[in-house]
Amino acid sequence: MRIAILGAHKVGKTTLAEKLHEILPDYEFYSEPYFELQEMGFDFSEMPIADDYIIQLEHSLKQIVRSNRNAIFDRCPIDLLAYALAVDDKLNFSSIFNKIQNTIKEIDVFVFVPIEKPDRILCSDSDLPELRDKVNDIIGELILDFDLEVIEVKGSLSERLDQIQNKILKRKNK
Repeated sequence: MRIAILGAHKVGKTTLAEKLHEILPDYEFYSEPYFELQEMGFDFSEMPIADDYIIQLEHSLKQIVRSNRNAIFDRCPIDLLAYALAVDDKLNFSSIFNKIQNTIKEIDVFVFVPIEKPDRILCSDSDLPELRDKVNDIIGELILDFDLEVIEVKGSLSERLDQIQNKILKRKNK
């Protein structure tokens, strides 16, 4: 089963993905494309630009294509597209829409980690809180645009894990 964790920054997405990997150790773990690309020597802009996110999106698509059947992805093309759209509202994503749509069909479970009210993780000014809010909203719109069935998780880490495990068990029992 391929599981993609999506959400804006500073929502606990990576912590959730890593903990899920501890529970499912036989699954491959794919870290955020940003970190993989950075390790490969890619130099991102100091202030985020759409091109940086499109490069990460393309890398995310490659992660999905090359993954085994059992994989956990910390980020996916949906949230990376949300970032690109958030920093460039004139971005025409119709050219990559079909490519994204075809590739994300390989994902079995989407887990959306939204910003909670009250916010569980403080986002300092240096962490671009306005971008975070905008991305959170755009992800919600993209979920509808791509007609994705998602598990939206809330609460503590253990509550979030329980929500995912319950949905996966129900899915397996169908």
